[in-house]
Amino acid sequence: MNSQNPDPHYDVLRQTPSAETYRALRTAAGLSAKSEEAALRGLPNSLFAVQILHRGEPVGMGRIVGDGGCFYQVVDIAVRPEHQGRGLGKRIMRELMAYVQAEVPASGYVSLIADGQAQHLYAQFGFEPTAPRSVGMAYRRPA
Repeated sequence: MNSQNPDPHYDVLRQTPSAETYRALRTAAGLSAKSEEAALRGLPNSLFAVQILHRGEPVGMGRIVGDGGCFYQVVDIAVRPEHQGRGLGKRIMRELMAYVQAEVPASGYVSLIADGQAQHLYAQFGFEPTAPRSVGMAYRRPA
């Protein structure tokens, strides 16, 4: 084992997942389900994406979406439950933050929405709550 790849059974793939893999990882990790149509439309617009593979099978992922200049959002941080607790979320975030450091202009705004205790992971990478100055809000289209 080495510091670049602490577990030889896990590899990093810097590639957007397929719609099928994306949808499966989201639901397995407890994130909201996305339709095939939504995944097929959205995934090609990823600015950067990473997958964690365990013996060749995707078990984790993360993406950065945005306009490529002013605004960037970290999304879809997901790790299958049977692989959680092994530092894979940190590996995903390290990959995403390497992209941020290399590609985002100094005036670019990088944001995310932290669900539950995930805020502690994101704080390790320099993310801070924006409230009360600003409050995250979401619109859910009625069915």
